[in-house]
Amino acid sequence: MYVNKASYHHPTPWDAQFELMSLPEMLRRTVAHNPAAPFLHFLGRTYSYGEIYDEAQRFAAGLADMGIAKGDRVGLFLPNVPIYASAYYGAMMAGAVVVNFSPLYSVEELAWQVGDSGTRALVTLDVPELYRTASEVLATSDLETLIVGRLSDMLPWIKGAALKLLKRSQIAKVDYRPSVRAWKACTPAKPAPDIAIDPAEDLALLQYTGGTTGRPKGAMLGHSQLVMNAQQVAAINPFGNPREEVFMGALPFFHVFANTALLNHAVASGGSIAMVPRFEAKQVLQTIEKYGATGFPGVPTMFQALLDHPDLAKTDMSTLKVCISGGAPMPAPVHTKFEDVTGVRVVEGYGLTESSGVVSVNPYEGTRKKGTIGQLVAGTEIILLDKEDPSKLAPEGEPGELAIHGPQVMRGYWNKPETAAEVFAERDGKTYLRTGDVATMDEDGFLEIVDRIKDMISVGGFKVFPSVVEDVILEHEAVKEALVIGVPDDYLGELPRVFVTLEAGTDIGADALRGWLNERVGKHERVDKVVIREELPKTIIGKLDRKALRAEVL
Repeated sequence: MYVNKASYHHPTPWDAQFELMSLPEMLRRTVAHNPAAPFLHFLGRTYSYGEIYDEAQRFAAGLADMGIAKGDRVGLFLPNVPIYASAYYGAMMAGAVVVNFSPLYSVEELAWQVGDSGTRALVTLDVPELYRTASEVLATSDLETLIVGRLSDMLPWIKGAALKLLKRSQIAKVDYRPSVRAWKACTPAKPAPDIAIDPAEDLALLQYTGGTTGRPKGAMLGHSQLVMNAQQVAAINPFGNPREEVFMGALPFFHVFANTALLNHAVASGGSIAMVPRFEAKQVLQTIEKYGATGFPGVPTMFQALLDHPDLAKTDMSTLKVCISGGAPMPAPVHTKFEDVTGVRVVEGYGLTESSGVVSVNPYEGTRKKGTIGQLVAGTEIILLDKEDPSKLAPEGEPGELAIHGPQVMRGYWNKPETAAEVFAERDGKTYLRTGDVATMDEDGFLEIVDRIKDMISVGGFKVFPSVVEDVILEHEAVKEALVIGVPDDYLGELPRVFVTLEAGTDIGADALRGWLNERVGKHERVDKVVIREELPKTIIGKLDRKALRAEVL
């Protein structure tokens, strides 16, 4: 068994003792230190910790007025906007469980996850695309209430007025009624309910992830998992006063990486976030310079996009101390070029939805090893399981399936207790999360991912599951069989590609099929090609063989 040890270059912060508390309590303590301290910088407007805390309390009161009780689910269908933080912590103050939904979801994807989670209220924006999708879900699911925030209210006064007066097409016409309520109407000036939260037992977040087959699954993350992981990440920082840190907030808050490495990390340390609604290279460069960002967690495609932008050369990046890359392996040429061009150190890390976001990271200072995912964060242990028989350890010195034990590991999947045997391994009285990734560890405790067991495809840090795309293409009357695999892409890391056979007598081209499919899947699930074949590889018992196809194509 490999265990994180003090000798692995970070003896003091990585052995720190972490405190068990709820997420609202973690926010309250930071607010108490200095309510006026900046928390969120958003397109020229700065929100203090006190402002967000007050709005979160008022939202908790509004949810209580709507009958939202402890344990009920409240969904966030939002990009990076200030009310995300208010809604996130406010829902938890009301005792509710937050459910994150990607703004990229189609109506079908959002409706299914709303139904599976039992989400009662959903927070979104008056942005036409988001409001239209959320409204359709409200009309076709058991969702009870849609809460709509106005983007113009979150901007500096001049920008908000310009949006309302000059860009009306960018504002949805909201049909307010008892089931569709304005954010302001749901944030009354009254005390938050007094809800007791047990951080060791109570759920805080359902974060949906997926597998190689079937529907996505809701990882159950409690207050303890999220608070501990935020403190684990904060403990890595070797730089001076953490309250002076300014994190570049380009990662989407609905993603578990950003939830831990940005939002909860900032609250745990007292730092601020210079956030943008979505990643745009020019805007990110301007934001880094304007607010003097000191840390930048991102995915490899973000760093590649910054390299490709002509404004990079004239942007002052001198305040940045470190960039943290996660979500997908970072191509070595991108890693080297970004450091050479900017002079900013880039470190790679690793995490999973099921581990609250972060498991390991390379040191911000001192020894690091490119191509590895770094060393374990404090309090985390791993074992390497035999790839063929996970009931046994991998042979000494050989790669094995990475399995994790630590305070950040999820409690299980929502309403799926039967999956426990598949995702957890018991050994020496401890429960380990099986990751599906094959790894090695060297004598200094640096981990390297060398393979993966799962079939998931990583597209710019977002996970795409072949079976989901296969299910959609198989709805086409001309398609008989389908297999989806990930193929290398210089920018996104991987792209899904679908291979199909056609029904006899049908006549349709590959480009037409590609267009039909890409109109029906999420943006990150769109395939680069449809390849029509006479036959697809099969196993000896006649099952379609994705592994054989991958070996043949790649």
